Parts: sequence; structure tokens; C-alpha cells
Amino acid sequence: MSDQTENDGEDVNELIAFRIAEQDFCFNIMSVREIRGWTPATVIPHAPSYVRGVINLRGAVVPIVDLAARLGLEVPEPTARNVIIITQVDGPIVGLLVDAVSDILSVSEKEVQATPDVASNGSEFLSGIITREDRMIRLLNLGAIVPEKAGVAA
Repeated sequence: MSDQTENDGEDVNELIAFRIAEQDFCFNIMSVREIRGWTPATVIPHAPSYVRGVINLRGAVVPIVDLAARLGLEVPEPTARNVIIITQVDGPIVGLLVDAVSDILSVSEKEVQATPDVASNGSEFLSGIITREDRMIRLLNLGAIVPEKAGVAA
């Protein structure tokens, strides 16, 4: 995580928290370019099942990854309440479809707990778990979630 400030000698990271299928997730806010409302995507034939299609973002064609589908969660049809988090991680710009953005969190490295190794399927998508009040927030590894060939959908 690259966005760090000093807080009593601890490295603190700013994370964007959001909900998908009534579950809490987050990732480093430095990967976020913008947050926008749901826009229907143009379907691309033979794209992976978790790619909703593409949208036009100020002249750029941007693939939209349905994060619920990518994580193996329940996938309802998007509504006007859904949002797209436009991200960029070491490569192309990709939109992530989520239910809602909930918070910006300041989290120290020591607050991030290791992900239990109980299931091999999908665990590469998680970097850790953060507990806040009565919530357990999964820290996502965007590099694993965003397809290496994100441009394949475009």
C-alpha cells in the first residue's frame, strides 16, 4: 500500500470501503480515479462472465467488472443505486461495479489481519481482514481481481 502518513510512528493507509451483496470490502484509495453512478454497459461477446461490458468514459472505452460475480457472490441486476468505482492498477483503467461506497478508512498496517487459509478458491483476491466495531472488512488485492488483460474486454 502506497498512501501512507505518519500517525504516532505507524504507517496509516487510506482505504475506500464499499458493499457488495451485503458484505464489506475495501482497497487502497490511491487506486481510485473516480466514483460514478451506474451506467448500462455495452455487452462484449465472449468476454469473461464477470465483465458486464464497456462504457464510454469521456471518450475512453472502459471495461466494467461486476465485483460480485468476480468474487463468486450473488449477482443481482444493477440499479440506479449501484456505483462504478473507476480504478487503475499498473495498467488499464477498469470500472468495478459495487452496491454502494460506504466509507473512507484510515487503517494502520497492524490492524490488517491475515486471511485464514480455509478455502483455496478465491483467497488470492484478499490481502487481509480488518475488524471495525461489529464489521469485518475484507481488504481486496486489486491486482488479482482486475484481469491482466483488462483491455481484452475493450
